[in-house]
Amino acid sequence: SALARRVLAFLPNGEAPDEKLLDSVWNSPVKFLERPVTDLTRRSHREVYILAVSRVARTDPQLAASYWDVKTRERFPEEDRAYVLGLIATSAARKHMPEAMHWFIEIGAMKGEAQLNDEQLAWRARIALRQGNWDEVRDAIATMSAAPRGDSTWIYWLGRAYKARGGEAAAKSQFERIAGEHSFYGLLAAEELGLPPELPDDAPGPSAGEMAAAQDNPGLRRALALYRLEMRSEGMREWLWAIRGMDDRALLAAAEVARKHEIWDRAINTADRTVKQHNFSVRYLAPYREVLAGAARAQAVDEPLVLGVVRQESRFMYFARSTVGASGLMQLMPATAAWVARKMGMTDYAWSRVHQPEVNARLGTFYLRQVLSELGGLPVVAAAAYNAGPGRARRWRDVRPLEGAIYAESIPFNETRDYAKKVMANSIYYAALLGETRSLKQRLGLVGAKPGSEDVAARKADRTP
Repeated sequence: SALARRVLAFLPNGEAPDEKLLDSVWNSPVKFLERPVTDLTRRSHREVYILAVSRVARTDPQLAASYWDVKTRERFPEEDRAYVLGLIATSAARKHMPEAMHWFIEIGAMKGEAQLNDEQLAWRARIALRQGNWDEVRDAIATMSAAPRGDSTWIYWLGRAYKARGGEAAAKSQFERIAGEHSFYGLLAAEELGLPPELPDDAPGPSAGEMAAAQDNPGLRRALALYRLEMRSEGMREWLWAIRGMDDRALLAAAEVARKHEIWDRAINTADRTVKQHNFSVRYLAPYREVLAGAARAQAVDEPLVLGVVRQESRFMYFARSTVGASGLMQLMPATAAWVARKMGMTDYAWSRVHQPEVNARLGTFYLRQVLSELGGLPVVAAAAYNAGPGRARRWRDVRPLEGAIYAESIPFNETRDYAKKVMANSIYYAALLGETRSLKQRLGLVGAKPGSEDVAARKADRTP
């Protein structure tokens, strides 16, 4: 790249690699590695070789490992050995390759954990989760820096690792740290402690004085004016600036102002920011519920799941349109909407109607039903498919059944992983608002093995000493 070429100019004479060599490595790393024109006694040449291996590792970790064999590694400093093996192991873990665990263990044997960053350690933990290796889960989390160790994700899984090894007291202390959080892992931690999913008591509604202060807030007034002019992006930025630093009471009043003006996304997101005083009837608003509930019943799809998807997709803004062209409450892409309309036999379909709540709900719930039917009926897999496509969601299963929470946590795409967990948490809260009490773990279920993989798993088990 142009930036790389500019950086090369700052290197001392004799240390900068040849630009043509760099271009060949960047564009054809396998071709270079087959006949590497390098002198590995020189630092710049070693770095070029590392670049080539790292480029290959992105798409083919096994092939990259073949170019980073023991004989080759011996010609590099130990920190380089651990660094490159970390890249290979992490890429393999993202692809759910079982070899990843072997490579991570090898890094540990060479005392190379310090070379792994927090993202790599997270993938070490995720591949260990998929393999049921609780000691590795615990060790990966213990090696992380303070910030991720304090995240509810790794607090929960550290608790599970302690519990799997009989450390009930240590597990309980981890679960208690996050059981009060209104999140995916907060809910799961509460369930581990035997606490059923419950909605917190709603805080008292905003007083007349609090409402007056919100309605007179200059920033909120500017935001509302921009929304009336249909300048939504500008209105949202103004709103976010206005609510910065607000305490819970002010946030609840601002959320109520948004609700009264039917700016559902600002109402939900503002109510979502409260720390101690909450109003879940605003945080989990359900505009168009009758329309969505009717469409869910027609397709025999769980209503809380539909509401959870809509909350995550559009925040119930029926005219929402994404940067990639998805439209409406359930954010349907043009090709998907047209395909669903054909499958449904919708003779009056037109893309111009997809933003209409009734049409969007019919199309979206039909598609969700199709995805559920294709992928074993589990909402967590369907949520992943709704965001990233059924093909990917199908490939992310394992050769053996996986806990739904492990399936969700090991989704390779950050956006889809976050999306699936939030949809599932949303569905729990909507279910609670509707009077249902099914736990999150029950909703997550057990994700079945890939078709045809049970025999492979059995053969592997038979060969295990």
